[in-house]
Parts: sequence; structure tokens; C-alpha cells
Amino acid sequence: MKRSAHGISVVRFLTMGSFLMGILVASSQNTDAAQSELTTDEYFDEAKAIRFKNPDRAVTLLQKVHEDFLKKGDTLNAIAALLEMPYHYGQKVDYAKSYDGLWLALFLADDLKNDSLKAVIYDRLGRLYSFYKKEGKAFEYLNTSLALNKSLVKKGALDEASLVQNYYLICATYRELGKPEIGKIYLDSCFQKYDSKRNKLDRAYLDFEKSFIMAQEGQNDQAIAILNEIEPWFQEHRPSYLVLVYTYWGDIYRNLDDLRQRENYYQKALAISAEYNSHVDFSVLVHERLAQLFIEKGDFEKAFYSQKKAKELDAQFFDSRSTGNQPLLEIKDEYRIEKERQEKLIQKQRLEQLEQEDKISFLQRIILLGALVFTLIIAVIYILQIRAKHKIEKELIRRNKELEIQKAKELLELKNKELATSALQLVEKDEFLKELKGTLKGNDGKIKTDEIHKVLKSISTSNQNNWEEFKLRFTAVNEAFYKKVTTRYPKLTQSDQKICALIKLNFSSKEMARLLGISVESVHTTRYRLRKKMGLERSVNLEEFIANL
Repeated sequence: MKRSAHGISVVRFLTMGSFLMGILVASSQNTDAAQSELTTDEYFDEAKAIRFKNPDRAVTLLQKVHEDFLKKGDTLNAIAALLEMPYHYGQKVDYAKSYDGLWLALFLADDLKNDSLKAVIYDRLGRLYSFYKKEGKAFEYLNTSLALNKSLVKKGALDEASLVQNYYLICATYRELGKPEIGKIYLDSCFQKYDSKRNKLDRAYLDFEKSFIMAQEGQNDQAIAILNEIEPWFQEHRPSYLVLVYTYWGDIYRNLDDLRQRENYYQKALAISAEYNSHVDFSVLVHERLAQLFIEKGDFEKAFYSQKKAKELDAQFFDSRSTGNQPLLEIKDEYRIEKERQEKLIQKQRLEQLEQEDKISFLQRIILLGALVFTLIIAVIYILQIRAKHKIEKELIRRNKELEIQKAKELLELKNKELATSALQLVEKDEFLKELKGTLKGNDGKIKTDEIHKVLKSISTSNQNNWEEFKLRFTAVNEAFYKKVTTRYPKLTQSDQKICALIKLNFSSKEMARLLGISVESVHTTRYRLRKKMGLERSVNLEEFIANL
């Protein structure tokens, strides 16, 4: 990106008093001259190296690095220098300047349309607001960052492990706001997606958050064990962070009523803060905890001193009356205002362009409108004719279907009546044959015994053939019903199927008994077994169930 693309905006932002106040000091000019042979990258490395020992000098070098990168047209590294500054301002709890630096970085990143950088900046802004308990604004920025990174992951531009940084910062924010139960949810997400090869964030930070949550849940011994494991890593790689580690370590001993260890870790936290000039704002909490501890010990003089120190630091760093914090608490959201102004300007230009186009095409629109109206009238007439034709055709189709359905119903009803008549004839025939069988068995010998046996055998065969004929007729008329019965209930016997057919024809139990040549009690027993085979509840009516098949 060339410098001309940002020239006006950069000059404007770099002249902001809140951003440059105290950055460019006279002593820095002499030092810069002495090191004029260093490259921009070397200045950058030196600034990072002296962050804790000489934060003022580090900020001066970063400002020079930022300007040099802008002159070279290297906007990405210019933003990187800006993102490094909040660390150094944070050493002195100068959050107003941190805000200004992040705001400028956001403007440049937005100009580059770099969502990855914007996500980083929104994370920093969210954390900045959380220091002032601006919960709504803090999570607005943190969630914006998370949404940007999720979008990049979905596009394949980022690995899913990159989301660990977002979840970690949200978890840490909930810790500081006293909501560890919500923070635990995001911490679980951190561990699920964590990859030591892909994540720049060391696992020690996650273990620290885990120890804090465990202490809140009463698992104090386990929390201490974790802190013992991660303490050496922080001592070697990030000693300034031990201010937080020792403070919460002291809180665990407060849970365990160990006053000696509790005071020891609080004092260690203050010593680390003084040694590295780091987390000075956090010392407010440490002094408040010490004040409470001394009250419990009965040392009211020390308690008064610690409480007084805490109030002084709180007023210095967080009181809205502080000249250093007032600009931030007023939420100087000039970035949003500038973006809105640009959008309004673009909208105005677009409106003027549209108005000009309207004037040029006015006559064409009149001609097109006339043609459109004529075409529309023709189209409406044509559509109405088509609809009328379709309506008539649909009505004919509907009536034909109704007639077909009516005919089918009448035919089915006729066939069922024929079946019922046939079944009744079978009943009468069976009764006649039974009487005949009884008569033959009771004769005194005028007819030969062999003849009697022949008649009896022919009657049984005829009875079975009659049932087969009835079954064929019933299946032909009620094909769908018979198919459903045999498909759903393949274990039904021939007798069971006969009962189903007779129930379908509305035969009573008495009529079934006469037709089948069994007692009414046997019919009831057969119906009970049929319900059991079909798996029907007692509340289900067998006749209705079979009629609906």
C-alpha cells in the first residue's frame, strides 16, 4: 500500500494530542542520532527487548518504527508497531494512549480490508474496556473479533486452532468480571481446540485460568498443584505475569485460612509488580486484599496503610476524574464517526449520480412506460383467458375423478353385498349339510355304510371348496385389504384370515360361529388370539381397526 493512500488520514491521526503527548521527547532525538545506523526492524526488536526496563524509551522507538514503516509504504508492519505500543502504555497504566493507538491501527487495518488484523485489534479494545468494567462494550468488541475469525476459519483462511486466542480472552474477561462459571465454558473450548504446534499462546495461560476456576469451585489443592507446575514457565518466559499468578495464589490460601502463605504471595505479587513495573493497576486489588488480611490479623495500622494505598491507586488509574483516564471514559469513538461520515459522503455521491442518470433517461422511460402498459394489458387479457381455460379443465377433471370414485365405491359396495350374500348362502348350505349328516348317521341300515361314508366325504370336500371360492372372491374385491393383512401380519393362519374377512364384512360373532361350525365362545377366543397376534391394545376396537386397513 502506497503512502498516498493514507497520507491525509495518517497526518490527521498523528497530530492528535492524546496520542503523541509525551511520546516524542527531546532526549529521544539524541539517542536516535546515536543509533541512526540501525534498521527499522532492529529498532523494533530493541523496543520489545527493553519493554520492562525502559518503557518510555520503548514507546519512542516504536513511534519511530511506525513512522518509518509508513514512509516505506509497509502498512502491515506500521500496524504491528501500533499494536506493540499498548503493551508499553499498559506498563504505566496509560490506557488513554493505548486506546488512541488501537483506534489508529483499526483505521489502517480497515483501509487494508484485513479482517485478521481487525480481529486482533477488536480483541485488544475489548480487553481495554473490560479493565474499566465496561462489560457491554468489552464483549461487543470481543465477540466482533470472534465472529471475524470464525468467518476466516469458514473460508479456510485460518486454522480452527486460531480461535483459542479469542476464547481465552473472553474467559479471562469473565474471570476479571467475577463470572468464572461462564468463563469455564470458553476455557473448555480452548482446551478442545488447542494445538501446541499451531497456537502461539502457551498452555500455561490456559492452566492458570483452569486453576482459578478450580479454586472458585473449592478444589484448592488441585489449583495449587497446577500453579506449582506453571510457575517455572512464567518465571522464565513471562515473569511480569506472576503478579496475577501470585495474587490468585494468595486468594487460594485465603480459602484455606492460611494467613502466613496468603500474605507471602500477596507481597510477592507487589514485589514482581515493582521489579518489572508491570500490572501496576492490579496492585489495587492486592492492597485491598492485604488490608483485609491485616484486619483479620488485628494489625490495623498496616490495614489502614494498605487500604489508603489501594484508594490512591484506584483514583489514579480508574477514577473518571483522572486526567489520564477521562478521554477514554468519554469513549472517543472518532473511528465510527469518520466511517459514518465517509459512508454518508459515498451515499450522497451515489444519489447525485442516480439523479443525473434519471434526467438523461427520462424520455426513454416515458416511451418504455407506454410500451410496458400496452404489453401489460395484452398480457393480462392473455393470462385471464389461460386461467379461464385452466379453470374449466380443472373442473372437468375434478368431476371425472368424482364420478370415477363414486363408481368405484358403488362397485365395491355391490361386490361386498354379493360376498355377504354368498357367505349367508354358505351358512345356510352348511346348516343343511349338517342336518343331512345327522340324518345319515341316524338311519337304521337301509342305506349301505359305504354309501354313507361317500356322502360324508363329499360334503367335507364341498365345504372346503366353498371356502376357497369365497376367499378368491373376497380377495378380488378387497385386494388392497388382503395385501395389507398378509404383509403386516405374515404369521396369521388361514383361520385368522377367515375371521379378518368376516369382520371386514360386518359379520357378528354368532354368524361367524354358524358359518365356521364352531361355538360363539370359540369365535371370541379366536378374536382374542387375533388381537394378540396383531399387537393391539385393549382400547383399540378390532372391527374399526380392520375396517380401516
